Amino acid sequence: MTETGVLPAQTLRRLIEDGVIGADRPILPEQIQPASLDLRLGDVAYRVRASFLAGQGRSVAERITEFEMHRMDLSAGAVLEKGCVYVIPLMERLALPEGITAVANAKSSTGRLDLLTRTITDGGVEFDRIAGGYSGPLYAEVCPRSFSVLARAGQRLNQIRFRHGQAVLSDADLTALHGREPLVNGPAVISEGLGFSVDLRPGPDDLVGYRAKPHTGVIDLDRIGHYPAAEFWEEIRSRDGRIILDPGAFYILVSREAVTIPPDYAAEMAPYLAMVGEFRVHYAGFFDPGFGHSAAGGTGSRGVLEVRCHEAPFVLEHGQIVGRLVYERMSERPETLYGAGIASNYQGQGLKLAKHFRT
Repeated sequence: MTETGVLPAQTLRRLIEDGVIGADRPILPEQIQPASLDLRLGDVAYRVRASFLAGQGRSVAERITEFEMHRMDLSAGAVLEKGCVYVIPLMERLALPEGITAVANAKSSTGRLDLLTRTITDGGVEFDRIAGGYSGPLYAEVCPRSFSVLARAGQRLNQIRFRHGQAVLSDADLTALHGREPLVNGPAVISEGLGFSVDLRPGPDDLVGYRAKPHTGVIDLDRIGHYPAAEFWEEIRSRDGRIILDPGAFYILVSREAVTIPPDYAAEMAPYLAMVGEFRVHYAGFFDPGFGHSAAGGTGSRGVLEVRCHEAPFVLEHGQIVGRLVYERMSERPETLYGAGIASNYQGQGLKLAKHFRT
């Protein structure tokens, strides 16, 4: 019997061998991360009128017939246009036993492109949440919000994490863990997770973040380090430790704290409080075991914040708490850690755009 906690890479390999995780094409070794599995786009994308959930007793395929506008072949690549909604069957499928649940999420680079990506399932009544016992296909809902993108079959925009039972650390457990091994490079604000704040300290050049430009070209998701940042992003500078967020605009900012995820734990970004302001910080990011940890070649890594302002302009100030990290135990330590020889893109990061841009 698997121990309670988030399942590591070696357990994911066993689930693949046992057919719990299946796929139309063989799963590649590089899809398996320390505490998650990357999911691949299938060969066709359906442009739909609106986002939807299948709902109890209904399949995604039958809902697509209700909402489909047209379909596109992704085998040679196709442009997913800004502001449109697409449903894409994924190559992977599940046959989960009872007691094993899953949660899906956009990958880091996907979020930094403001590429809303959520997983839906047959009978699903929530995005990105998959109950124990689910058997069936997986689909990605993709909505480019800031930039149109060129997508191809096989690309990995989202990822999935598996759990046996629940192993979320209580505030008391998290406080004890921080006492044994500091999780942030400063005072720990612990309340239903580890709070983190935004860094708007003026540096030598006053650069504190980036705002997506509204009218840009298409981004080919396979091109790494290719696009000049200035063609897609406006630099945000501050001399007084605050900025005003514009409604509807998308920002890349960075946390003030450098955080650490010890090898026996995983974490997930969650919202802090809806009442703190008219904005949303991307709150479903996975942080793998070893992120920022010395055992994986890190000395603490700051979290990149993907921020979108709603309804009214909002003043965001240096040190304002904007989110929290919820820590969970791993069922066992992963064989590989984030950053430790697996070409992790964001170990030791500061303020950093997606890997597609050069600055």
